[in-house]
Amino acid sequence: MTEFSRRSLIATGLAAGAVPAVPAIAGARSPAPKPFGALPSPRQWRWHGREQYAFVHFSINTFTDKEWGYGDEDPKLFNPGDFDADQIVAAAKAGGLAGLILTAKHHDGFCLWPTRLTEHCIRNSAYKAGQGDIVREMADACRRARLPFGLYLSPWDRNHADYGRPAYVDYYRAQLTELCTRYGALFEVWFDGANGGDGYYGGARETRKIDAPRYYDWPSIVALVHKLQPDACTFDPLGADIRWVGNEDGVAGDPCWPTMPNEPYDQKNGNAGVRGGAIWWPAETDVSIRPGWFYHADEDSKVKSPERLIRLYDESVGRGTNLNLNIPPDRRGRIPDQDVRILKSFGDAVRATFARDLAQGAVAHASHSRGPGFEPARVLDGDRESYWASPDGVVSPTLTLDLKPGTRFDVIRLREYLPLGVRVTRFAVDAEIDGAWRTLAEHDCISAQRVIRLGAPIAPRRVRLRVLDAPACPAIGEFALFRAVAPVPVPAIVSSDPNVLDVAKWKIVSASAPGAERLLDNDAATIWVQASPAPGVPARVTIDLGEDTNLAGFSLTPSRQVMTDAAPPKGYMAETSLDNTNWEPAAAGEFANIAYALSTQRIAFARTRRARYLRLTFAEAAVPAAKLAVAGIGGFVARP
Repeated sequence: MTEFSRRSLIATGLAAGAVPAVPAIAGARSPAPKPFGALPSPRQWRWHGREQYAFVHFSINTFTDKEWGYGDEDPKLFNPGDFDADQIVAAAKAGGLAGLILTAKHHDGFCLWPTRLTEHCIRNSAYKAGQGDIVREMADACRRARLPFGLYLSPWDRNHADYGRPAYVDYYRAQLTELCTRYGALFEVWFDGANGGDGYYGGARETRKIDAPRYYDWPSIVALVHKLQPDACTFDPLGADIRWVGNEDGVAGDPCWPTMPNEPYDQKNGNAGVRGGAIWWPAETDVSIRPGWFYHADEDSKVKSPERLIRLYDESVGRGTNLNLNIPPDRRGRIPDQDVRILKSFGDAVRATFARDLAQGAVAHASHSRGPGFEPARVLDGDRESYWASPDGVVSPTLTLDLKPGTRFDVIRLREYLPLGVRVTRFAVDAEIDGAWRTLAEHDCISAQRVIRLGAPIAPRRVRLRVLDAPACPAIGEFALFRAVAPVPVPAIVSSDPNVLDVAKWKIVSASAPGAERLLDNDAATIWVQASPAPGVPARVTIDLGEDTNLAGFSLTPSRQVMTDAAPPKGYMAETSLDNTNWEPAAAGEFANIAYALSTQRIAFARTRRARYLRLTFAEAAVPAAKLAVAGIGGFVARP
C-alpha cells in the first residue's frame, strides 16, 4: 500500500467516526507477513464481518403447527392474515442482526414464490388469491432497509414425485436458478442437511433413501450458485463456503477453528474445527429464538430471554463464528410481539456495549514490531484492513496498552487479520492492577474475534496481550475494551393462544427419575434425562394440573441438544385422573418422526376430558440409546 493510499484510508476512517491510529509515516512500508495455512476467499472474509443475522422460517408449517411437513399439505392452508415484510425486517434490525435468510422452500416442498416448476407453491394458496410472492416482498423489504438478503432452499422435497431420481436434481437446479436470478443480490444460500426419508412424493407415500453427496453432486450445485451469485456464501456441504457448527443450540466449540480437513463433514470436528486444517471452512452457529424453527403458539412462553441471547452471542460471535438466529413469523405473517420485545432488548444491549471502544486514547506498544505500516497502534484504529504484526521470527510477542486513568471495562475483544490465516494458537490477556500483573484469561484461538467477559469491571493501569503459541508471527487487527450494558428484562408470557395451558401452575407428583421438574420450567435447554426404558421398566411422569381442567391434549418437546447417548421417546401412553387414584386412558401411539426432526409433538385426545392429573408413560426410546431425554411437557384445551 502506498503512503498516499494509507493516508486516504485514515481519512476515510475519520469520516466514519473512527479514531486514527498513527499519522502517516515517511519512508517505505515494511514487507507484509507471508500468509499462513488455509486462507479465506474474499467472499468468506466479507462473510466473517457480518457476525450475526436472522433466519426466518415461514411456510405452510406455520399453519399446520408442524416442524417438518409431509408434503401432502393443501397449498390453500397458507394464508397469513396480515403479512408485513417490513415489520419482520425491522424486528431483525432491532435485534442487531445484519442480514436475513428466508426459507423459500422447506422439506415439505411448498414454495414461497410463484414458480411454474411445481403446483405446490404460493400460486395455489389463499394468500392474495394466488398473486402473492413472499420471496419478492421480503427481498424488497430488505433492500429498502439496506439489509442483506439470503435464501434457504431445502434439498429434500417430500412433495416432489421424482425425489430420489435424477429428474429431481434437474428440478432443484432450476429452482436455484430462479431464486438466484429473480431477487437481486444474495449474501448467503443455505442448503439444509436433512435428506431422504418418508414423504408424500406425489402420492407414492413411501420412504426414499439417497446418498446425498453423490445424488446432488454438491460441487456442481455450489458452482451454480457462485456463477449466478458470485458474492453469496454457500452453506454446509464440502466445497461450500461455510460449515455447520454441529448443533442447533447456538453454541460453538471453544476453541472454534475456521479450518477443517478437505474431506466430507464430520460432526465431531464441526463444532470445534481442526487447527491447521487444509481448507478454510468456518462455522455458522444456528439457533432459534424459540424451541422450534417455525412459530407455534404454545412456545410463546419459551422464547429465549435477552439474557440468554447475550450468552449465545458470547458462545457464537464471541468465539469467532457467525450467529444465525431464527425469528419465525406467526400466522399473521409478523414477528410476535413478545419476540420483538426480546430482540430489541438484546439488540440494544449489544449495541450499547460495543458502542464505544474504551481503549481509544490508550498508548499501544509492543515487545516487537514489524515496522512502518504494522505499528502496535494499528489495533486501535477501527480499520478492519490494518493490523499490528511482529517480525517473521518473533512468534510470541507481547502487545501492551497504557490506558487513560480511570478506564473501567469488563469486556475485551480481540481480532486477527484473517486474510493472512489463523496465526495465533494460544494467548493470554493480563491486567496490571496495583502494580502487579494478573492474568484475566487464557484461551486457544482468536480467529475472527474472541470476546472475553470479566466477572466485574476493572480499572487497570495497563492491559496486555501475550501470544503464547503461534506457528507464524501474529497479525492482530484489534485489541478493544468495553463496558457491558445489561439487557432490559422482558417478562415472560404464557401464550398468545388462550387455549394453551400455563405449565407454571403444574407440579410433578411422581416420576421414574429425578429432575422431572425441568419438564415444566418453560426452558427447552433444561432436559429431563433418565436411563432408557426397558421391557417392564418404562419411563413415567405424573403431573398435577393444579385444578380440574377440560384437557384436550398434551405436548412433548424433545431435547434439541446434540446428545449422542440419549434419544426422545418413541411412543406414549397418556392417562388422566381426577383424584390421582382412578385413571382412564386418554391416548396412545407413536410420535411422528421425533428422533430426527426433534420437534414438539402435539397430541390431541379423541375427546376433551375433565382431568386434574396427567400421567405419561414411555415404553422405549425412538432409537437405540442409553438414555431417554425430554425437554418439556405442555397441554391445551379445546378451541371454542
